[in-house]
Amino acid sequence: MQEYTSPGEVPVSIEENLTDALWDAVAAHPDRPALAHRVGDEFVQWSLRQFVDEVRAVAKGLMAVGIAKGDKVAVHSGTRPEWTVLDFAIWTAGAVTVPIYETSSSEQIEWIVSDAGVRALITENAELKSVYDEVADRLTGCEHVLVIEDGALEHLKQQGASVSEQDLESRARSVDGNDVATIVYTSGTTGRPKGCVISHYNFVWDAEQVREASKEFFTEGKRTLLFLPLAHIFARVIQTTCVRSGVVLGFSTGIPQLLEELGIFKPDFLLAVPRVFEKVFNGAQQKAYDDGKGAIFDKAARVAEDYSRQQEAGKVALGTKLLHTVFDKLVYGKLRAAMGGHVRHAVSGGAALGERLGHFFNGIGVMVLEGYGLTETTAGACIGRPSANRIGTVGKPVPGASARIADDGEVLLAGGHIFQGYHNNPEATAEVLTDDGWFRTGDLGQLDGEGFLSITGRKKELIVTAAGKNVAPTILEDRIRAHPLVSQTMVVGDNQPFIAALVTIDQEAFPKWAEDHGKEGKDVADLVDDEDLQAEIQKAIDDANAAVSRAESIRAFRILPDDFVVGVELSQKMSVKRHVVAEKYSHVIDEIYAGS
Repeated sequence: MQEYTSPGEVPVSIEENLTDALWDAVAAHPDRPALAHRVGDEFVQWSLRQFVDEVRAVAKGLMAVGIAKGDKVAVHSGTRPEWTVLDFAIWTAGAVTVPIYETSSSEQIEWIVSDAGVRALITENAELKSVYDEVADRLTGCEHVLVIEDGALEHLKQQGASVSEQDLESRARSVDGNDVATIVYTSGTTGRPKGCVISHYNFVWDAEQVREASKEFFTEGKRTLLFLPLAHIFARVIQTTCVRSGVVLGFSTGIPQLLEELGIFKPDFLLAVPRVFEKVFNGAQQKAYDDGKGAIFDKAARVAEDYSRQQEAGKVALGTKLLHTVFDKLVYGKLRAAMGGHVRHAVSGGAALGERLGHFFNGIGVMVLEGYGLTETTAGACIGRPSANRIGTVGKPVPGASARIADDGEVLLAGGHIFQGYHNNPEATAEVLTDDGWFRTGDLGQLDGEGFLSITGRKKELIVTAAGKNVAPTILEDRIRAHPLVSQTMVVGDNQPFIAALVTIDQEAFPKWAEDHGKEGKDVADLVDDEDLQAEIQKAIDDANAAVSRAESIRAFRILPDDFVVGVELSQKMSVKRHVVAEKYSHVIDEIYAGS
């Protein structure tokens, strides 16, 4: 059994709650920029004083409408400044935030609101409210439903005018680290979502350790642009750490506007999922080919990877240095400019980034630090550090946290970030928490001698072929998704004679590919058996197979007519719901193995 504990834990008092740091910061730096949102072609900043005034006024409104300490308040919205105001206002009022994704179905909303016992729900707009309205008659315990775009915050501020500062202070100070801060429902790759109960101490402790591990960029005056969903714990830990660190938190208006807004806001660091980095690389490569400079880009990409690998090994060859200098002017500088020009660090979480992309971005001057965690670990369990990064791993545990590899290869985690359990589900809690406080992640991994953790797959997703060969699908899937024409993939083969894969096509990349191959006007569904498309995807399969033994290699694949959809085949963090895909495309899987 391997085990590692990171040194340097930042002590956190059990007396502290998530709003204490806010009051301290505004007393010391009232004019410090805190948030920024887009207005027209610029980002308008809020000072810390403005932000805190808004938080306090909304918190009073929650108290005025009857929200008591410990009550559950749901926020059903995409990422926007009001989300952060509401989160801190709910905590100030002593209540518990229950996030709901904007993509959640009415059935999911009904389950979350009823299971958590939500008393008030604040939704984003009329469209999202209409989804809630489908089940509202069965949610009689939810007494207040407000709509952000219909003036929800203004309404609360008006209601709260009669609440005294003394009463607000008393409520805010009645909360300590033992109190529940949030119940976050896992997206649920199988069965109903489970509500992860996270205390103020869990949240504060993790935010402080993440800040300590990433102090090169989580420092006062730095800027980041948030576009990840705040309903996900990863984004909320980042939000909290930014507020505590003095980082200016900008809010993107959405992924379609992201490139434009990076240029306007000019962040110093980014936080994203691997798919975003894949899109940046694939988009730049495609543009280079469109401009007749594909060969130059490919050479520059190889040099960037070589430079990073040699740098990690301790010595960069003179030839690589010279080529890197040339390509920095021709290619790398333009890529950095496309990200706003100031980004030097990025954190990638939610899935594996892959060594190729990690070395590429590091080679162009943007260090992508992979992180690892689950909702049950308040997101930040491990992270690569600027001072201690090893590409291909998810870094070391955050300061004061421990990682252990069990005898069967499962990753176990311990520390102040481990959640309190699943809401109303003691049986499920007992399955994942050991008697001595370790959390069973369900992931398979390895620890090296210096404490760097590598995730090799999911314990439940391990495929066992008919010949008894254990195959971790993640390794194959990560490499297949690296192909610019691939959107998603799922490897299959449990109890079958060989490994196969289902592949979906990237809807943004496909039209250009179709045009280049004389297939204009065709949809993916028209070309699933097309020889040219099959040959293109075979390249991705070949690249994946190069990483594994023959017994683990993919022998067959099928292109699916439609891409996977978040909330259907994909979870909110873009993980494939294997049971859903296996059921929906059972006829395709059966056809692959027919007669084998």
